[in-house]
Amino acid sequence: MMSMVRAHVIIHGVVQGVFFRAHTRDEAKRYNLTGWVRNRRDGGVEAIFEGREDDVKRVLDWCHKGPPWAHVTNVHVDWEDYTGEFKDFSIIYR
Repeated sequence: MMSMVRAHVIIHGVVQGVFFRAHTRDEAKRYNLTGWVRNRRDGGVEAIFEGREDDVKRVLDWCHKGPPWAHVTNVHVDWEDYTGEFKDFSIIYR
């Protein structure tokens, strides 16, 4: 059985105003991940992904390039303990 994991991700570059959050949500749902994505005040995007390890890694790979208009310069990943606290994947607006 594939292990369940949680990744806390911060993405920097041209990642706001390019539909990064919406595309991230679509990618997460494509792989049945749960969690959230939101813009950060520093211009980055932050996300938490929970799900099967191979699926989380696929979405993390996608985060390194993002949608067509994005220009990702850095992706920082912290692996945390899986919690199962989310029912789905959502965009947090603030």
